[in-house]
Amino acid sequence: MKRETALALVKEHVQTKNLIKHLLAAEVIMRHLARHLGEDEEEWGLAGLLHDIDYDQTKDNPKKHAVIGAKLLESEGVKPSIIQAVLAHAEKGPRQSLMDKALYATDPLTGLIVAAALIHPQKKLAAIDVEFVLNRFQEKSFARGADRTIIATCTDIGLGLKEFIAVGLKAMQEISGELGL
Repeated sequence: MKRETALALVKEHVQTKNLIKHLLAAEVIMRHLARHLGEDEEEWGLAGLLHDIDYDQTKDNPKKHAVIGAKLLESEGVKPSIIQAVLAHAEKGPRQSLMDKALYATDPLTGLIVAAALIHPQKKLAAIDVEFVLNRFQEKSFARGADRTIIATCTDIGLGLKEFIAVGLKAMQEISGELGL
């Protein structure tokens, strides 16, 4: 599947603007991680872009999250490795591949970075740095939805927390206009 097709599919199935921004953020981080780790940028980017395609449909039934999305993606001919990553990010399958593990850690990182930008006086991604995000990471009451234990699984892809945040922040800063930050 090409990125344009995937984005059209996202826009067809995802109605929430902030969720679309989350998917774009996950996509760009996954692309940067793939480049950083010598993996397939297109494949990893698609996994990030498509991972929550069923969220609007399943938000009230978390047991179905990713399962419905996986079926949809399978019917669209998406590569099995991407479908596996989608399932694994929602703990509906094992995290086996590097891509599975990267997506799992990336999913909550996007929220942590967005929340960090929003509490800065400028409310811009360009105004924050890795240290700023790391300091917010240490604050247990800050951005509670950004599960620190999941973000910390970045070690499963061979990255320390500081390096992982640096890759994610740099990636998101590149699309700050699309993210409205």
